Amino acid sequence: MKATIENLERNGFTVHHVATAHEAFALAKTCVTSGITVGLGGSTTVAQMGLLDWLQAHETITLYNQYEEGISREEAYERRRQGLLSDLFIASSNAITTAGELVNADGDGNRVAAQIFGPRQVLLIVSTHKIVPDRVAAFERIRTVAAPQNIDRMNAKAIAMGQEPRWTQANIGKKFATITGDKPGRTTLILVEETLGF
Repeated sequence: MKATIENLERNGFTVHHVATAHEAFALAKTCVTSGITVGLGGSTTVAQMGLLDWLQAHETITLYNQYEEGISREEAYERRRQGLLSDLFIASSNAITTAGELVNADGDGNRVAAQIFGPRQVLLIVSTHKIVPDRVAAFERIRTVAAPQNIDRMNAKAIAMGQEPRWTQANIGKKFATITGDKPGRTTLILVEETLGF
């Protein structure tokens, strides 16, 4: 853990290491200031820790929430686009290597695109069980752990909405990114010991 954090910081990331989702939630809230725009990447972690609900109830920010109930696909897509130019983009990561790299797969690409460029600030909340030795292990983790669980989650949601399940290994992760660093001060990572997300 110590080496991973040191490498992340050497690569330009700001890193906080906490034990629980409760601590991560309290820390994440300090990054959300009145009057800002906030974009979202698909993140079970953000939902599980209660941060998504808190953001939706926040009255002094503009939240580009593509997951809002009842909006059209066109509106959800537009909110993804708006999130790319937000003041703060909040998401997680599929894997972090001990060399301090972020490795992600994405369906539409807005989550990986925003981590690379666009939003002024990026906040990633990542459970430490996603730390892997290297890029090979990161992509294996995406293929065998993250993708199958996300496929099940999204297909179950589609069925609950009366839609045909359409997610497969072939279409869930069509865009991949390995980020080896960022300009100092732009991307903050909260590493959480508690198991969250996929």
